[in-house]
Amino acid sequence: MAAGGSVDEPRPADFYRANRGGGLFSETLSQRAASYLALGAYRLGLRPTVVSAVNLVLGLAASVFVVLTARPVAAGHLPAWLVGVLAFVVWQLAYCLDCADGQLARVAGTGSAAGARVDVLIDVAVQISIVAAVATVAVAQRPSTPAWLVGAFAGSWMVNLVTSVMAKEGTNESLVTSSSLPVRVVKLVRDYGAMITLIPLVLAVAPAWSVWLMALFTAVNGLFLLASIVAAGRASLR
Repeated sequence: MAAGGSVDEPRPADFYRANRGGGLFSETLSQRAASYLALGAYRLGLRPTVVSAVNLVLGLAASVFVVLTARPVAAGHLPAWLVGVLAFVVWQLAYCLDCADGQLARVAGTGSAAGARVDVLIDVAVQISIVAAVATVAVAQRPSTPAWLVGAFAGSWMVNLVTSVMAKEGTNESLVTSSSLPVRVVKLVRDYGAMITLIPLVLAVAPAWSVWLMALFTAVNGLFLLASIVAAGRASLR
């Protein structure tokens, strides 16, 4: 039962054990924080889709805020640190809710195929908004930012979403799946929790570096995609 205080009520550790990973940063911090949010949602009797909807609202709101303040920050009319800090707090909270909805669905047994689709679609919407926010800041700071880089950044970012969906569906043979610590540290650049930590840090401290941030993510995701294609190709020839 979801009512507070029941002896049968799950603990945060129960929700955490139901997590689906996401990378070193996400597993260590985001998923653990999400377990407490999932417990709170469980006590309130909320459905996972409601938690997902709050994630959508918060994630989009933070991205819109970054977009609207890009030019004032570039012109020196608004402190960059304020935008970076607010974006960090709200994006992190939204992501923890994204982790929490899955934990809640698995522990409470309230998941459904439709709910899973909603979760994926919301992930797509929020991450598109973050891509738009980073690109807007980059262009505001450096109007000479190449259009091809913005396009490559947006396209390669979707590699994370596609491969995560493939992993959930059990078709992760095409992924670079090594679990060694050095590889997992390198993959922090692709860990969504780490990414939405690095991005606000750049926005707060050196927004002019946003163009280099786009270049970094584009290169890493592009190489990961290439490695995945090679791995999948080899597997298909066996």
